[in-house]
Amino acid sequence: MDHGGGMSGMATAKPSYTHMTFFWGKNSEILFAGWPGSRGGMYALALVVVFALAILLEWIHHCRLVLWLEGAGKVAAGLAQTAQHAVRIGLAYLLMLAVMSFNGGLFIVVVFGHALGFLFFGSSVFRKSTTCGDVAPLPSC
Repeated sequence: MDHGGGMSGMATAKPSYTHMTFFWGKNSEILFAGWPGSRGGMYALALVVVFALAILLEWIHHCRLVLWLEGAGKVAAGLAQTAQHAVRIGLAYLLMLAVMSFNGGLFIVVVFGHALGFLFFGSSVFRKSTTCGDVAPLPSC
């Protein structure tokens, strides 16, 4: 019998600490328990994956899916737009949760991924035409 206030006979769980401020380092958990772990190579892979997801999110955001489905009808185009929106929002929340790991390197990679994705897909730098119909910054109220 343990009279010292301890929990004899019970396995104690390893304490887990979640950062609530930005920190720098490769020892972090991003999105999943144990990922990327403490190995530098896995951390670099995590940064590359999150960077690619941020670029993909910008592509989905600026992709004109409705123009591809002009002959399909309003219902099909509306369902395609809805599916595209759901994927975009899900991916945006996934990236937000990754940033909430408070890893400084990950934060920088996400911001650069969004910036590069916007440069390629949203800005007028690579756009073939700069007419008003091609640019939709924000929906009107």
